[in-house]
Amino acid sequence: MVEPSSTHLVLLPSYNSGPMLVRVAEEVSKQWLPVWIVIDASTDGSERELDALAQNNPQIRRIVLPENRGKGGAVLSGMKEALAAGFTHALVMDADGQHSAAAVAPFLRRSMQEPGAMILGEPIFAADAPAERVKGRRVGNWWANLATLWGGIHDSLFGFRVYPIAASVEILESIRTARRFDFDTELAVRLYWRGVRPINIRVPVCYPPREAGGTTHFRYLRDNLLLIGAHTRLFFGMLIRLPRLLALRRRSRP
Repeated sequence: MVEPSSTHLVLLPSYNSGPMLVRVAEEVSKQWLPVWIVIDASTDGSERELDALAQNNPQIRRIVLPENRGKGGAVLSGMKEALAAGFTHALVMDADGQHSAAAVAPFLRRSMQEPGAMILGEPIFAADAPAERVKGRRVGNWWANLATLWGGIHDSLFGFRVYPIAASVEILESIRTARRFDFDTELAVRLYWRGVRPINIRVPVCYPPREAGGTTHFRYLRDNLLLIGAHTRLFFGMLIRLPRLLALRRRSRP
């Protein structure tokens, strides 16, 4: 039996994840507790499959949102409740089976060792990974590195991360963006601007086929436009923060 943590939890934002949702929640709960699932106004009934799992383990909790808020909005809702409950850090991961449940405990233990940092997954792609996911992120990574003056964010998009809750909530409530596909990029950069050090850990990522329950809500035009907007904001934000960023870079040198 996994001993529940009073400081670190897992947040699973989910929108129409289908049967994969309960599989992921069950696998994660064998590695770490508590696990909170934020249902982002799903319409496929996937949250009902969690009933038995949640009834058998009070450390597995569902938060059902009445309207769709996007990944960032769902995570913010979960983080605000977690902060009120006394939690300090949250591992955010996708509910579609892309991320490894086996990596959950090592990431959270590393966060416990270094609570002032954000623990960022750096994806190890398999040979069958979609080419647009592998190659397209190189451009975004370059812009995220520019916005931090190459401060150490190795992958700007990967959604398997441990975030400090209080700082994340404060940042997200101060802006109206970072609610959908731009969430992980913008939050990581803005946390870095606040002095939160990134620690990168390589971790496998897979893309389950549709027949195995895999789903995707990525929309090429819509989501790339969101990223362009995010990188534009972050570029100009970097310019006005240059003195602070240069000081951060000097302090980070050995």
